[in-house]
Amino acid sequence: MVKNVSDDSALKSEQTAMNAITIDCVIFGFDKGSLEVLLVEHGEGISKGKWGLPGGWIYKKESTDAAAHRLLNELTGLDNIYLEQLKAFGDPDRFPLRRVITIGYYALVKREDYNIKAGFTASDAKWYKINSIPSLIYDHNEILSYSLQHLRNRVRQAPLGFNLLPEKFTLLQLMHLYEEILGIEMDKSNFRRKILHMKLLVALDEKQQDVSHRAAKLYQFDPTIYKKLTEKGFNFEF
Repeated sequence: MVKNVSDDSALKSEQTAMNAITIDCVIFGFDKGSLEVLLVEHGEGISKGKWGLPGGWIYKKESTDAAAHRLLNELTGLDNIYLEQLKAFGDPDRFPLRRVITIGYYALVKREDYNIKAGFTASDAKWYKINSIPSLIYDHNEILSYSLQHLRNRVRQAPLGFNLLPEKFTLLQLMHLYEEILGIEMDKSNFRRKILHMKLLVALDEKQQDVSHRAAKLYQFDPTIYKKLTEKGFNFEF
């Protein structure tokens, strides 16, 4: 559930936050075969009524990582998720009122684990398909584009994509995920052969439930192999 932030807390955050550095986060999700991004509609300030990435100010006595986790929880209710820092975006004109540098992050979430609801300074929160992103405030489209390219590079080096999938998934779901992230089409049999050769998955004695087509076998990732591949990296080429 989303935290209820009082007016006093909002005032305190303004008084204790650094006024020249912010956090902006690209939150990726995967639903029904489509890669999506969570956007928020601003409920106040110069961006009121406009859509952008979740974010906000950093408190003077917190790290940038702590600020990113706090802001995601305050704005969307998200907690305990995969979060990685991208880089600083510091174009002098990126914020219209004064010089503000933002630290970009991206997060990977399992859609079914969270009931997204806007909170704090956001009046609405909505998932958008990656190919249907509207014009966003400031340089947020640039941050999103950079984040997507970074994600494409990272999923070839580490099995991060599993952070977007349910605990149990089919090989077809996994292939569609990588097709969406990488923007390419894959050969089904070739993908199956290569992914199973990695010994990254555990085949379950279960199949899909409540589907209109032939039920497919379900898999989970092997946590031991997953940890090793995440730490040392690997070449995830298809």
